[in-house]
Amino acid sequence: MGGRVKISRITPVPVWVGNRTQLLVRVETDSGLHGWGESGLTSRERAVASAVDHYAGWLVGRDPMNIGALWQEMYRSQYFEGGRVLTAAISAIDIALHDIKGKALGVPVWQLLGGKQRDHVDTFASIRSQDIGTIVEKAHELLDAGWRCIRLPRKEGTPDPSGRFQRYEPWESLAVTAEWMAKVREAVGSRVILGIDYHHRLSVAEAASFCQRMPPATLDWIEEPIRDETPEAYESLRRMTPIPFALGEEFASKWQFLPYIERDIAQYARIDICNVGGFTEAMKVAGWCEAHYVDLMPHNPLGPVCTAATVHLAAAVPNFAWAECRETPGEADMRQDSPIFINRPLLDGARYPVPTAPGLGIDIDQSKLADAAPPGLFEFPRLKRADGSHTNW
Repeated sequence: MGGRVKISRITPVPVWVGNRTQLLVRVETDSGLHGWGESGLTSRERAVASAVDHYAGWLVGRDPMNIGALWQEMYRSQYFEGGRVLTAAISAIDIALHDIKGKALGVPVWQLLGGKQRDHVDTFASIRSQDIGTIVEKAHELLDAGWRCIRLPRKEGTPDPSGRFQRYEPWESLAVTAEWMAKVREAVGSRVILGIDYHHRLSVAEAASFCQRMPPATLDWIEEPIRDETPEAYESLRRMTPIPFALGEEFASKWQFLPYIERDIAQYARIDICNVGGFTEAMKVAGWCEAHYVDLMPHNPLGPVCTAATVHLAAAVPNFAWAECRETPGEADMRQDSPIFINRPLLDGARYPVPTAPGLGIDIDQSKLADAAPPGLFEFPRLKRADGSHTNW
C-alpha cells in the first residue's frame, strides 16, 4: 500500500476555538485517506501556515508512509535548519502523517510507536485565581474530582490605563505567590503533588528568592521560572534550590533539549508534540529522557488534535508523569469544545482513556468549519515594569 498511496494535498486550516486561533493542518492522499495535525506556535499561526504551504509545494506526490525520511527532508532542505516556525509546521504535518498511517494500517497511532505502556493517561489540573481563599477551595474541589497533581497560579500584574499592557513587578509577584504556595500546602497536606508555572518571568536571583521563601517540600516542581536560552543560568539556579525543574515546552528540537537532559538540569520534560517536531522527534527526546530518568510532562495548551496526539505519545512511552489538561473544572478557555471536532478525547475523571480507533481517533467536521468563528489575530499580553521597561510574558 505504501508505494501506491501519494499525498495529494496539504492544507493549513486556521480556526478560532475558545479564546484563540488554532492552526490545524489537513493532509490528504489519493486513496481518500486523510490525517490531521496541529501547530503549537500560538499567536504566530500566519507564519507557520506559510511554512506549511511551502512544504506542501514539494510534499504533494510523495509517499505519506515514509514519515521519517520526509521529516529529515523537511528539516534539512534549507541551509538555515530548524527554528520554531519551521518545526511547528513540521510537527503538524508529522502528526497528520501518523494519523494517515494508523488509519491505513487499521491501528491507533500508539501502535506505530511500539504499543501502549498504560491503559490511561493521568493529567494535572490548573487553578486560575488571584484570591488565596478561592485557590484553596478549588484545590479541594479538584482533589474531590480525582486529581492528585495540581498546578497553582502565580500572582499576576494589573492592567495599565491604556489597556495595552499589564504592569508586572516580579518581586511583588513572588512575595505574594510564595505565601500562597505555603498556605495551599498547609491546606491540602503532603500527599498532593503541587507545582507552579512562573512562565519564565523571573531572573535567576528572583527565582532563587522565590524558592527560598517557602518551607521545604512546599512545591514538587517549578515550571519555567527563567528563560531557557542559557542552560548555565539554570545550572546556577539549581545550586540555589532543590525544587525539581519542569522545562522544555518552548523547545523546537532534540538539540534544544540536549543540554537540559545531558547536564541533568531538567527533572521533568515539558515536551510539546506540536512544537518539537511531531511524533518523530518526540519519541527520540523521550528515549533520551528515559536514559536520564526524566519523566515526560507534556505541554498540552492547544486544541483537541494536540490533546489526541499528546495522549498517544503518553500512552507509548515508559517515562511519563502527567499530561497538561486544559479542561480543569472552572477553566473558561473552551479550547477543546467546538462542534467542528468529531470524537475528540474526553476526560474520564482526571485521566484520558487510551484511544483504540485507527489513527489519532479524532476528525474534523469540515461542513461545520464554514460556520466556525474566523481566525483572529491573537496576541499574548504585554508586560511592563513600573519603570516602563518591557519584561517577559
